[in-house]
Amino acid sequence: MTERSSVADLAKTLREEVDRYSPGERLPSSRVLVERYRVSPVTVSRALAQLAAEGVVVTRPGAGAYRAEPSGPAKPAPGDTSWQEVALSAQTAAGPVPRSVDASGVLVTLAEPPPGVIEFNGGYLHPSLQPERALAAALARAGRRPGAWNRPPTDGLFELRAWFARQIAGPGGEGGPTGADVLITAGGQSALTTALRALAPPGAPVLVESPTYPGMLAVARAAGQRPVPVPVDADGLRPELLAAALRATGARVLVCQPLFQNPTGAVLARERRREVMRIAREAGAFVVEDDFARSLAHEDADVLPPPLAADDPDGVVVHLRSLTKITSPSLRVGALAARGPVLERLRAIHVVDQFFVPRPLQEAALELVGSPAWPRHLRAVAAALRPRRDHLAAELRRQVPALVQAAAPRGGFHLWVRAPEGTDEAALTGAALRAGVAVTPGRPYFCAELPAVHLRLGFAATAGTAEITEGVRRLRTACAQALPHGAGGGEQAPA
Repeated sequence: MTERSSVADLAKTLREEVDRYSPGERLPSSRVLVERYRVSPVTVSRALAQLAAEGVVVTRPGAGAYRAEPSGPAKPAPGDTSWQEVALSAQTAAGPVPRSVDASGVLVTLAEPPPGVIEFNGGYLHPSLQPERALAAALARAGRRPGAWNRPPTDGLFELRAWFARQIAGPGGEGGPTGADVLITAGGQSALTTALRALAPPGAPVLVESPTYPGMLAVARAAGQRPVPVPVDADGLRPELLAAALRATGARVLVCQPLFQNPTGAVLARERRREVMRIAREAGAFVVEDDFARSLAHEDADVLPPPLAADDPDGVVVHLRSLTKITSPSLRVGALAARGPVLERLRAIHVVDQFFVPRPLQEAALELVGSPAWPRHLRAVAAALRPRRDHLAAELRRQVPALVQAAAPRGGFHLWVRAPEGTDEAALTGAALRAGVAVTPGRPYFCAELPAVHLRLGFAATAGTAEITEGVRRLRTACAQALPHGAGGGEQAPA
């Protein structure tokens, strides 16, 4: 029998055999076909190529051959969904008002960049910095705990609530919350959503730092609230402008990040902490304290100031924090702490929205933070972030001095830089991506007019200093294309 007839015979046999497979199902490997039909590998390869040409199978290099999806009849014409524009608008006495939910500021840090792109826009630790072994061990131990798969209390496991309360209260603990004041949430974003929905009705003003975390702005706007900016400087929120904003708007909620503020990295100065609390208390306003970065202090950080909630007997502060940033994007376990009637409001909204956080995750979190691996992990991250921060700052000064840096923070994930006047932000971020580095644009961090073009450049999602050097080199290429003429400069890094 000739090779040609062998190919034709095998193709005929396989054509009949393929009918027994579902569309998309993988056929036996070439080695199996060689042994089953006692033909050469060349015969198998040519028979599959013939079937692929006929549209019977689809071959994927390195993965094998699969039954092709049926071509089927032509797809029907799309329906008319334009009616939804009216249905999704807010209804008022005067008629529908257009309303939208903008998640773009959040997605820019959640979207995985294309292969080969250096991630200066990441909002989580690089996999090499995540405690993967400790997490796996904690999850395994948690799965063996009695009742680990039963329904948890709606407020969360009390042992975990008590642990969070101790972290908030600090060493003294006299004025801080207790476990009874804490609710377990599905990460920090969920805690923010619950807090804002509990504290401000649709249409109400909510005071926010400017600039601030885009995910919080998205939550407020999705709830129909009106974010009002209060500027931040190197010492954090400016109390005199906070007082003016409270008088002008009648707002009853302030959202702030007193420690390693996102995106500026500022730490609220000690004298301002007292002023912010006094001003809020006198105005009858809640302070939502987003303490997202407390576990992200760098090795050279000073002694951290306690949370605002650590000494708050009057229940002014609604405090939130999470384990996600310091561990893994998938360990979505956080906490809300509050005192007084507001806790009941928070509890009700939390239950309506979530029922509860899955018990295995809570049990795993307890196992993790109670293990000897936990303090080792905190020390390792603190030691790893400092050189990344310093290296990114140094490379920016060397290669792209036109990007003016704010003071390098001693905690958190990123640097906040200002581009020269006249820069087109979209052109710059687009040029960066084409050059192979993803950066975070500054526009989504402002809820009002943009004072200047900024970028947030992260270092925690990078593999190390070598990748940071290459990322800045690519950013320098983008800046040469997108910055105003004459604004670039700096020493050319080696390729």
